[in-house]
Amino acid sequence: MAKEGAEKADETEQMIEKEGGKEAAEGSGSLRAGDTKEMRAVLLSGFGGLNKLRVSKKVMPEPQEGELKIRVKACGLNFIDLMVRQGNIDNPPKTPLVPGFECSGIIEALGDSVAGFEIGDRVMAFVNYNAWAEVVCTPVEFVYRIPDDMSFSEAAAFPMNFVTAYMMLFEVANLREGMSVLVHSAGGGVGQAVAQLCSTIPSVTVFGTASSFKHEAIKDSVTHLFDRNADYVQEVKRISAEGVDIVLDCLCGENTGKGLSLLKPLGTYILYGSSNMVTGETKSFFSFAKSWWQVEKVNPIKLYEENKVIAGFSLLNLLFKQGRSGLIKGIMDKLITLYNEKKIKPLVDSLWALEEVKEAMQRIHDRGNIGKLILDIEKAPTPLMANDSTETSEAGEEEEDHEGDNENKERMPFIQ
Repeated sequence: MAKEGAEKADETEQMIEKEGGKEAAEGSGSLRAGDTKEMRAVLLSGFGGLNKLRVSKKVMPEPQEGELKIRVKACGLNFIDLMVRQGNIDNPPKTPLVPGFECSGIIEALGDSVAGFEIGDRVMAFVNYNAWAEVVCTPVEFVYRIPDDMSFSEAAAFPMNFVTAYMMLFEVANLREGMSVLVHSAGGGVGQAVAQLCSTIPSVTVFGTASSFKHEAIKDSVTHLFDRNADYVQEVKRISAEGVDIVLDCLCGENTGKGLSLLKPLGTYILYGSSNMVTGETKSFFSFAKSWWQVEKVNPIKLYEENKVIAGFSLLNLLFKQGRSGLIKGIMDKLITLYNEKKIKPLVDSLWALEEVKEAMQRIHDRGNIGKLILDIEKAPTPLMANDSTETSEAGEEEEDHEGDNENKERMPFIQ
C-alpha cells in the first residue's frame, strides 16, 4: 500500500508539473486572445443512436467563483447516460452537449472563494453534464477527496452508485438488522453497491435478479439470485411467504406491480430508474407507452389498508435541482469511512478509451456489464476502430454512420 501511495504521489507531482505549472505561470487572470486551450471531449450532437457521439475538440473551461478545475483521469458511465443520449428523459437539455455526471482526477486550479482544497488534490466529483472530457469545472460542494488507496477508476465508479444505494437503503427505506431486500439488475453498479451495503448490517437477506450469465460472478454477493426473465415473484414467495421489506426497482413497467405485491406490511418500494423503456438504440414511443401502460395504477387507499410505502429516488435531481449537496456530503463521508474500513469497494467492469465510448455504451445497452464501466482518459483506443468515434472535420460536423457499418467489429476493453 505504501508503494502504491508513493506511485500516486509521484503521479500527482508529474501532473502538476506538466499542467498546473502552466496555470501558475499564467497567473489567475483571463487568457489572452489566441491563448485559448483546447481539450478532448465526447460530444453528443443530437438525441438518437450511437452515431450521435463523437470525440471532438472543445475549449477548455476555467473555474468560476466557487468552482474547482479538475484534470480528469476517469469518468463513470451510467444507464442514465444512455437515456440522455436517446433523449429519453424529462426536459432533456439542448444539444450539442458533453454527457456524463461523475469523474475523478486531480485539481488543477481553484476559483475564487474556494476553501478546503489545494491544487494537486486527488478528487472525485459530481458534474451537471460535461464529465466526459479531459478537464471539467464543477462547484466545490460536489467534490470529495479520494482515499489514498483508491484508484482513479474506482473513484469514478464510486459516487453515483454508492450514494444512490446508501440513500435508498438507509435514508428512504430505513434498512435495519434482519430485514430483506429485493434488488433488480443485481450485477450492475448500483446492484452491487446495494449488496455490499446490505452486508454491513447483520442478518439482511438480499434477493437479486440478473441475467443468467452473470450469476457465477455475483452469486456470493446476494443471498438468493434469480434469472431476470424468471417469475421472481413466485421464487421470492417460495422462500419468504410474506415477501420482502424493501424493493429497489430500476426497471419500472410491469415490475412496479410485482414489486408492490411482494412488500410485507410496512415495506417500502422505491423506483429509481426506468430501463424497461430502453429497448432499441434510439428512443421508442412504443416501448415508452408499453412501460407506462404496464405500471400498476397505485390506489392510495390500498396503500393505507395494506401498510405499504411507495417512493421514488433521483440522485441527480436531489443534487442539481433540489439543492441537497450538504446531505450528500454527509453520505459521502460515511461511505468513505466504510471504504477505509474495507467494508465496501467499487466494482469496475471494464476500462474504455474516450474514442471507445460507443462500444462502452453498447455494453451497457446489452446489460453485459458486471459493475461499472469507466472511460479512462489516458487509455489508448484499440486500433481496430480507433477512428470510429473521432471527429471527422475541423468544424466538428459529424458523418452519420451507415447501417451495418459496425457489424462484425469488436473491440476488447481492458477487463479488470
